[in-house]
Amino acid sequence: MKAEGCREWRERIGALVLGQLEEEERFATEAHLDGCRACREEAEALAPVAALLERADPDRLEPAPVPPPGLGERIVRRIAAERRAARGKRIRLTLRLATAAAVVAAAVVLVVLLTGGSERSTSPQTVAFRSLPHGTYAQATLEPRPWGSEISVHVYGFRRGTQCQVWLRRADGKRVPAGSFRYVYKGQGNHAELSAALSPRDATAIGLRAGSKTYVASLPGAGAPKTPDQSSRTTERKPIA
Repeated sequence: MKAEGCREWRERIGALVLGQLEEEERFATEAHLDGCRACREEAEALAPVAALLERADPDRLEPAPVPPPGLGERIVRRIAAERRAARGKRIRLTLRLATAAAVVAAAVVLVVLLTGGSERSTSPQTVAFRSLPHGTYAQATLEPRPWGSEISVHVYGFRRGTQCQVWLRRADGKRVPAGSFRYVYKGQGNHAELSAALSPRDATAIGLRAGSKTYVASLPGAGAPKTPDQSSRTTERKPIA
């Protein structure tokens, strides 16, 4: 994860190693550390320092030095200058990305025109996992992408802290990993955006491993007719609180 996206989590790392986070924030922060190597290394580096703070003797500390006059104003001017420079960089980056996106879009259109639309499109598929424990609920929506599948997973009612792994199954039975996430917010449900290098039309099933249990939902296979068990319609089943 990029440093900009980790800013909120890094502000919590100090409180985490000092044991000053509320339970919900602690679970969320620990879940982030599981998937972010940079933040995890920072937490591991701060942990020994936090342990040493207990040995500090306030009576032996020297008075804090007085900052020089005008330091605050200089800091404010420096921050303002850096923000202006960062804003200019973002504008230039946005223009470059917009140009690149236009080129890619034109290339996609050209490929479609040249191939005559021979590539069969696939509509989004939403399936619900069955045979779950009482009071739990899980469903997944698969959308085709040029590189494979974009998978949106929603789970509810699992034990807080449960590690969830998602994968797609090919026609030959092999699994293609789609990523993992940790169930954190008890009573609210968790939503995760994942991806797999396998098109929905080439997948026969999607699997969810929650803790030590594995659940599988069937998908329409490549070229196989849909059956009632493979229906991609959205289920109306409501989770039991």
